Amino acid sequence: MLPALTHQDSLEPSVLSYLEALDKAGFTGDVEHTYASRLAVATDNSIYQQLPQAVVFPRSNDDLERLGKVAQSDQFKAITFSARGGGTGTNGQSLTPGIVVDLSRHMNQIIEVNPEEGWVKVQTGVVKDQLNDALRPHGFFFSPDLSTSNRATIGGMINTDASGQGSLKYGKTSDHVLSLKAVLVDGSVLDTEVLAAEDIQAMPEGTDLATKALKLSEQVCREKRQQILDKFPPLNRFLTGYDLQNVFDESLTQFDIARLLCGAEGSLAFITEAKLNITPIPKSRVLVNIKYDSFDSALRNAPMMVEAQALSVETVDSRVLNLAKQDIVWNTVSDLIKDVPGKTMLGINMVEYASNDPEENQQLVARLCQRLDEMLDKQQSGIIGYQVCNDLASIQKIYGMRKKAVGLLGAAKGRKKPLPFTEDTCVPPENLADFIAEFRQLLDDKNLSYGMFGHVDAGVLHVRPALDMCDPEQERLMKEISDQVVALVAKYGGLMWGEHGKGYRSEYGPEFFGEELFTELRRIKTAFDPDNRMNPGKICTPLESDAELVKVDGVKRGFYDRQIPVKVRDSFKQAMECNGNGLCFNYDTSSPMCPSMKITADRRHSPKGRAGLVREWLRLLADQGVDPVTIEKDLMARSPSVKQIIDRWRNTFGSKRNEYDFSHEVMEAMNGCLACKACASQCPIKVDVPSFRSRFMNLYYSRYQRPAKDYMVAYVENYLPLMAKAPAMMNAIMRPKWSKALTEKSLGYVDMPPLSVPTLLEGLDGHHATRFDLQWLQALSEQERERYVLIVQDPFTSFYDAEVVKDFVELCEKLGKKPMLVPFKPNGKAQHVKGFLRKFAKTAANTAEFLNQLAELNIPMVGVDPALVLCYRDEYNEVLADKRGDFQVLTAHEWLLPLLPSLPDYPNREGDNWYLFAHCTEKTKMPNAEKEWGEIFSHFGTTLMSIAVGCCGMAGTFGHEKDKLETSRGVYNLSWQPNLEQLDPERCMATGYSCRSQVKRFEHIKMKHPVQVLLQVVKAA
Repeated sequence: MLPALTHQDSLEPSVLSYLEALDKAGFTGDVEHTYASRLAVATDNSIYQQLPQAVVFPRSNDDLERLGKVAQSDQFKAITFSARGGGTGTNGQSLTPGIVVDLSRHMNQIIEVNPEEGWVKVQTGVVKDQLNDALRPHGFFFSPDLSTSNRATIGGMINTDASGQGSLKYGKTSDHVLSLKAVLVDGSVLDTEVLAAEDIQAMPEGTDLATKALKLSEQVCREKRQQILDKFPPLNRFLTGYDLQNVFDESLTQFDIARLLCGAEGSLAFITEAKLNITPIPKSRVLVNIKYDSFDSALRNAPMMVEAQALSVETVDSRVLNLAKQDIVWNTVSDLIKDVPGKTMLGINMVEYASNDPEENQQLVARLCQRLDEMLDKQQSGIIGYQVCNDLASIQKIYGMRKKAVGLLGAAKGRKKPLPFTEDTCVPPENLADFIAEFRQLLDDKNLSYGMFGHVDAGVLHVRPALDMCDPEQERLMKEISDQVVALVAKYGGLMWGEHGKGYRSEYGPEFFGEELFTELRRIKTAFDPDNRMNPGKICTPLESDAELVKVDGVKRGFYDRQIPVKVRDSFKQAMECNGNGLCFNYDTSSPMCPSMKITADRRHSPKGRAGLVREWLRLLADQGVDPVTIEKDLMARSPSVKQIIDRWRNTFGSKRNEYDFSHEVMEAMNGCLACKACASQCPIKVDVPSFRSRFMNLYYSRYQRPAKDYMVAYVENYLPLMAKAPAMMNAIMRPKWSKALTEKSLGYVDMPPLSVPTLLEGLDGHHATRFDLQWLQALSEQERERYVLIVQDPFTSFYDAEVVKDFVELCEKLGKKPMLVPFKPNGKAQHVKGFLRKFAKTAANTAEFLNQLAELNIPMVGVDPALVLCYRDEYNEVLADKRGDFQVLTAHEWLLPLLPSLPDYPNREGDNWYLFAHCTEKTKMPNAEKEWGEIFSHFGTTLMSIAVGCCGMAGTFGHEKDKLETSRGVYNLSWQPNLEQLDPERCMATGYSCRSQVKRFEHIKMKHPVQVLLQVVKAA
């Protein structure tokens, strides 16, 4: 049995007092200081880990002003703050031992769009893709790009002066900032605007920090102008911390302090609002994918494309390409980046042309292609082929693959993982190939593997050496490499931080600036933040302060991970290998990942958050000498003893019920997971939350008593056949209000679906499909068996939506097949979801044994619900491993697709359009499913259109649980409700039973399964 887990990181009394004072002052936002909430923001997309004291989520500028004003009290002067947005920083920019101020949860509104004047005003918690979705109907977009655009906030972009693909033309974030609203640590507000330098000099000395900071910053940047110009390298990227170079116009008459705040990493002020200029969406976009026989060839050939007036030139090496080919993302681009027959593709350049003049754009592309053809004929520059993409959808798919490259590198096998710490070096583009050659030699001499990709047009390349941060020796090697790369970058006239800011690399700042100029930087910091309370240690420290800058060899996540035994780490890989890339924070409501994060805006309720909590849970267990893997084996081997049962009751209801246990905080996060499994395929690292969630719950409930509702779900497949013997009576019992109220109060379940009337067997009464006889089937010849199909039942469709199975039986017959209904065998998925792993293992073993017998018949086995079918492949493999056998159950579309060539051609039914709402597990585990359903419908003369939706919010029984009802409804309203509202419900289909059940209860619409529509089409033919 597990022990109760405590931790040593208690809150400082002054912080608790501060939070209480903040509440009394009228703070309207959220305040969180549980250990789990703090852990959720203790990491970002870097290798570092720093536990904060608390997390606050302001709702308004007023809240931030209150936060600063309350903090001015002498008793709170030691409290520090760090702003946080999407948490996608690769260098620990937002990590702090103080209080995290997260603007992403509430301050995420688009305030005003002004297309006539070409600007937009936003709160800084707005996500970059969210902003572009709002601008698109007006024909504009916010042009600075970055690979994390679906979760990075505008505030984060401003604080790191972010840029990426297309920066030669579109520049960096700071190039698009018109004005900012910033709140300083004393609560004073700075509304930035371009001001005449003489007006600033004439301002009276103010008492607030905002006025002091404005006057001193102007003075420093004016007096040290020549030194600044001499020091800053002539690069497209000049991310140095505070942008001293661009605050003045050329005549030194106009001063824009906003340029100083851009790239300041929250070390000067909280940036709450931004007025940004916006760019017209190009009318013509073309992407040329050029393939090379070596990565070096791709690098050395890139300047030619820049000279050819390309918008951008992105490069990817073979390591990233090969990882992409193993990921779900490759299904979207495999036909756009085809291998060259007889050649090995070891690098590509993705060259984009974009213009509002389509004719001019095509001419530029034609010129480039002509030159490429000449090079191919002469076998020059290592070019082995190229492909041209003219349509926007294809271009976006390719960039989607490129954007996933960061996460894909983290999916490398083994304990060594490519890590960000030298990943955004920037040198003049003409020096890039030589610089990279020397860089590669440096890494090769240390026998390190690495992946490379980046923006060769700007001289920025992302290089991630593979290291194991759980190994102290490799941690020291990381610092050694970092120091050597700093020297190498200087040799080639560049910067160590060309794109991702400084963060824990701030220690290199003094060396870059030089002592005198760095002192001026400290003067600016002093004016804004005299007590060093805003993200201390980043960029620089105030004058006359003995505070130190953070260092590259600061405390890393590996320090904590290595405290977990290797055996346990290897067993819980799905949680341990999360690299913090944050794709699970995806803003896109039509993306299936991650529904609980989308609706709660709570980082704990994301794959990244849940993985982090499980890692800490494992570490605390290790600290007490507890081996969860051994306990698991014991739980799987035997039933609990009487003593264990008594102890469970005591821990749950007895004297120990109020005892603190960190496991409760982990359980809270796990309980909010819908177990949709989107993370298992959508996450580049394949952080499979449902897998380690079920293991955690299995262990957790060895100490605590389960709620009664869990037992009801776990045994649903056992009692459903009994209930189906009198379905009308059971429905009559469950239908009255008193019965529903009793179920809700006693079990915590609401609006339970009625059983099918007539039942499946009644609907097929006397039908030969119900006359299953294994021995008779075994006696058939192989040729006779070819006409048969075995329909594998699942508990939900067979007993709650029997008409689907009945219609599938009829469809099979119409297609010339002889369907047979396999006797119902429990699938066990519900047991896995609820963590009844011992019970699930028995169920899976029993069912697998039966299905393996059927597999010997060599007759296709088909199930109509994708989630249950996929359970046979995924969860059965987990629990049974090599004992699973070779049986295969197909989904309906997997069975239908190969049949098409043998079926007659069906006449085209013009205007017969159908809309498919695919099950989230199906679309993520089977990325071609929607496309294949489209091919099937096309063969039958109809048109199928896939609707981009995420999770429906039901996810098995999740949506029926009282405590999850509002979450379920909220998830449904994200993408399903608005799409159904715009379509004819009679033409909408859903493959998942859960999805159809969800729509039925919220919309009172009975959606069809695609096989039902196909039956309708075949009958009408």
